[in-house]
Amino acid sequence: MISYIGIGSNQQDPIKQAQQAIDALKLLPNSELVKCSSLYCSAPMGPQDQPDYINAVAAIETQLTPIELLDALQAIEQTQGRMRKDNRWGPRTLDLDIILFDNQNINSERLVVPHYGMHEREFVLYPLLEIAPKLTLPNGTHLSQLIELCDKNGLIIISEKTHF
Repeated sequence: MISYIGIGSNQQDPIKQAQQAIDALKLLPNSELVKCSSLYCSAPMGPQDQPDYINAVAAIETQLTPIELLDALQAIEQTQGRMRKDNRWGPRTLDLDIILFDNQNINSERLVVPHYGMHEREFVLYPLLEIAPKLTLPNGTHLSQLIELCDKNGLIIISEKTHF
């Protein structure tokens, strides 16, 4: 199954954090990294008194269950210094989100897929468009339709295609 993973960082050398996360995705058990977007720079979504974010989206082919994948991504975050805090949109060393998991709709206590905010987040939609331009979401909406409604909000590519 194909899963799309959002990658974000704005602390402790965010470009390096994103690249290390991509390297870690290559090592996931029963999984293969198949594509990764360029690195993008975006303004913070929450409090504006924090550094800009570095973002990317990766596509992986995986045999892991959604919860197994979530656990693996959270382990990568912890390895790279992620500290979960009450401030939902505060600064972080690394944030890995399951954006889509195959064509599934998941709504559990630990995981909501498609990611609840993906349709309004330029730092998810534009990198996703780069690696999956013909993507259709589980509800039948084409990614290109979401892009038409999403302002870039200053989003810029800072590094063409990551090093994987």
